[in-house]
Order: sequence, then C-alpha cells, then structure tokens
Amino acid sequence: MRMKLLNPALFFFFMFFPCSRSCNSNDKTTLLKIKKSLNNPQILNSWDPKTDCCTNWTGVVCTHRRITGLTISAGDVVGQIAEEIGDLTDLVILDLSSLSRLRGTIPRSITKLKNLVYLRFRITELSGPVPDYISQLQNVTFLDLSFNRFNGSIPGSISQMHRLETIQLSHNKLTGSIPESFGSFAGKIPKLYLGEIPKSLSKTNFNTVSLSGNNFGGDASMFFGHNKTTVRLDLSRNNFHFDLSKVKLAKSLVSLDLSHNRVFGELPLELTKLQLNQFNISFNRLCGSIPQGGLIQNFEVYEFSNNLCLCGAPLKRC
Repeated sequence: MRMKLLNPALFFFFMFFPCSRSCNSNDKTTLLKIKKSLNNPQILNSWDPKTDCCTNWTGVVCTHRRITGLTISAGDVVGQIAEEIGDLTDLVILDLSSLSRLRGTIPRSITKLKNLVYLRFRITELSGPVPDYISQLQNVTFLDLSFNRFNGSIPGSISQMHRLETIQLSHNKLTGSIPESFGSFAGKIPKLYLGEIPKSLSKTNFNTVSLSGNNFGGDASMFFGHNKTTVRLDLSRNNFHFDLSKVKLAKSLVSLDLSHNRVFGELPLELTKLQLNQFNISFNRLCGSIPQGGLIQNFEVYEFSNNLCLCGAPLKRC
C-alpha cells in the first residue's frame, strides 16, 4: 500500500511555527514515561533527561516550548502505549509505525489530544477492538490504523469525525458489518481504506475504497455504479460474494482489485472501456469469456488465474 505523505497543511504549520528551544518540563517528564513504557529502546537513546527535548530528541517537534509532533518508527520497540500519551495535549501529529513489537490497546487517555490532526498507528501488534472513543478526536483529518491486529467491528461513531479526509483500516482482523452510519458521514466523504456491507453505502460516492485483508463478507456490489466517480476500488482478500456480471462500472475506475473473494458470474464488457492501470480478479468463482479489447489483455495471466472457468486472452482459448 502506498504510504500517505504528510499533509501540506501540517507542513506549513511547522514552517510558520518553527521548533522552539527549551521544552516544557511537564512534556519532558511525559516523554520519559513513554520511553520507559517502551522499555527504553535504542532508537530513543537521544531522549536524555540531561538534554533539551525540543532540540536534541529524535522524533520530537516543538512549538512555543510545547510538543506538537511525536514520531516513533522503524525500531525495536517492546512495550505498550503509555497512558501518559494523553498528557501531551498540544500534539498535532502522533505517528507510531513500523514497530513490530508494540502491543496492547489504544489507551482511553488519547481522547485528551483535542488538537490532534494526524494519527497513525501502522504496522504494529496493537490489538483489541478499535475503540469507540477514538471519535472524540474531532480535529483528526487523517486516521491510519492499518496493518495491525485490531478485531471486532468498526465503531459507527467514526462517521461523526467531521473533519476526516482519509480512513485506513485495512489488514487487520476486523469482522462483522461496516456501520450503516458510513453511508452518511458528518463531514466531507473521506477516502475509505478499510461483516456484511450495509446498503446505506450505496448512497455514498467514495473516491477510494480499500477494504483489503480483512474478513468482510456479503454483497459489495453497492460500491459499483455508472453514476459513481470511484477511482480506486480494492476489495481483495475478503469473503465477498456477488455477481460481477450484474454490476455497472464507474467510468472513472483506474484500479480494481477483487482477488481472493467468492465473486461469481462473467466479466462485464464495460471493462474494455476503462483506463485501468491495475486489475486483479484472481482466486474467485468467475466464468465465461474474457472481453477482448481495451487494456484488459495487457494484464498478466496470474491476475485472472484460479477462477472456475474463465477463458480467452490472456488465458487459454475458450
């Protein structure tokens, strides 16, 4: 999955409110507690209590002596997220990613971070349900909880985070239904990177949908439609079950991945009219002749493989 770059608005935030020296003593104490909860990992060796945390500490950004950014990533960290994380009340960015031994759950104290805009817990061993109280972070625009071990259902209250622009929940152990409330977000419609799919989603016109790597099931045909403006649709590695021959494809689609599901029927002729740069329907229950024309024959054999009885280029003749 392509990783999200820092929001340009946040870049300018730190440009106009640059790092200030001599960090707040309470913030410094909190960071040292966080370091201890992570068993004092080597990547945080620069967090020396004898030095200034705004000047010398890895992953720390300050504004007017208060900590506004905290990034800890790609290190051998063993531990949990400290409850004290909620005491860094000026945080705008919180990014804990690529920490393969970060375990436990998201602490409730995170709800005290009312200024948070960018929240990423990605590629960790964090588990348990995605907490309902995360919706109290009403200023968050980017929420990435992908590639973890979260289980259970997605809390419907996330749809009430009215400033959300992107949600990434893919590659967890989520089950159950996607909330009905996702059919009507409180703010602008976010990019959705996420079990039965609620019919209310048919009313929502997402630009990007990624539900890959979970165990969602049922009918996902509501993500299709002539009147949609969806650009990227990734439903791969789930348990979706619907007739592909009956869906209408958005003309805007450039990326479609339905691999590793239970999708059946034949391939719609409309596929030949799309400007696809990514396409994969492997490991399903599709049958019939592959439509000829357009860009379809540009894709590899493996992207059509392991279906019931698909035939025609690039596969064998019918």
